[in-house]
Amino acid sequence: MRRAPALLALSLAAASPAGAAQDAIEDAIEGMAGPSGERLRYDAKGLTLSFPEPEVKLQIGGRLHLDAGAASFSRPGLAATFPDSVAVRRSWIEPTLTIGKDWVVAFQYDFSDPMLPINDAFVAWKGLPDTILTVGNMKVPFSLEWLQSNNDTLFAERSLANAFVPDRRFGFAIGHHGQAWTAVASVFGDAASNGITGDGVAAAGRATVAPILEERETLHLGLAGIYQSRARGDGPFSFSTPPEAFLFTRPFVDTGDLPDVARVSRIGAEFAYRNGPFLVQAEVIRAAIDRFGGPGETVPTLAFQGGYVEAGWVLNGAGRAYALAPQGGTTYATFKGVQPRDDQRVSRGGIGVFELSARYSAIALNARGFRGGAEQDVSLGLSWYPEPNLRLIANVIHGRVQPGAAQSDALGTAPFSVDTVLGRLQIYW
Repeated sequence: MRRAPALLALSLAAASPAGAAQDAIEDAIEGMAGPSGERLRYDAKGLTLSFPEPEVKLQIGGRLHLDAGAASFSRPGLAATFPDSVAVRRSWIEPTLTIGKDWVVAFQYDFSDPMLPINDAFVAWKGLPDTILTVGNMKVPFSLEWLQSNNDTLFAERSLANAFVPDRRFGFAIGHHGQAWTAVASVFGDAASNGITGDGVAAAGRATVAPILEERETLHLGLAGIYQSRARGDGPFSFSTPPEAFLFTRPFVDTGDLPDVARVSRIGAEFAYRNGPFLVQAEVIRAAIDRFGGPGETVPTLAFQGGYVEAGWVLNGAGRAYALAPQGGTTYATFKGVQPRDDQRVSRGGIGVFELSARYSAIALNARGFRGGAEQDVSLGLSWYPEPNLRLIANVIHGRVQPGAAQSDALGTAPFSVDTVLGRLQIYW
């Protein structure tokens, strides 16, 4: 069982505003101005230290995700892949420094992963109209599902197709948006302090348009691509995915390490439609790998694909808002999380907000003469939002797996099914 440091857990619990049922405590507490006019404020966004001149604000946010669950397999002897029933999924501290209207410095540190703790670490400049220039460690602009905050995804984990999305990388990005469209272009190399090195250089871009963009109704269309060039001396490359539950210790489908990867290209198409409390979202992603060959040797391209379609219904509250531009980075054109109204909060005598969700996702890592495996998952979910900074998630996942050659020693070669029940407690501010 993985545990967060006690100090952080206590800090997170203390920072959950009004989540502790104390109706007498105000949502916002603001201290007296200091000798230089600085002021400390505590509210639903956590702790914020602001200065009058120049306009400087330091906001200290964070998140704690705790998972618990169980799994059963159609074939005996596979339970060892799910050894822990409780685990800390994320334990982040997230300071954000805003200087005037043009500068944002963001940083994320994960206490639950002491070996690879850094996520976002970037500086953004917004001095040009409707434009953000960002340098540092950030998300590659690819996939609507990936760019959404993990606080706000419909399910506890992203779909199987997220296997094709690279993790955060260090690089430069420029994003621009109009009234109903966005465009982001970027160049990335290795990652900063998260263990990803020798991965070549990649160019990535994403464009979105919202033909319908109203307060209650949104239609989102997007297209993204990544072209990655690697040298012979770079490390091995692979695609793999966990079965939509963090508690599993190994992926069920996996290409294994592929040596001599020369180029990796990815293309993804996005669709989403929201009408009031209803949201439907889908993506299809295709990835192709070209490898170096010997003199006169032709090595066939390996082509893989995956995708998902999911739907959510907020039973007794407003739907998910659509945000065109972020404060910094590349997370343009995403859907935000569910927020209960003040009268719906449990601490105010309400019952919170409930959201139902369903998803089908699939991935195929098989190609001509190559067997990386294939998986299809069907998931149902229920989320409860008792307070603005608190979410409880229950997911039921049924998966059908055809193991790949890289996992045959542990999983065998015959297809099997797996049923997972997963619960999560999320605290975030």
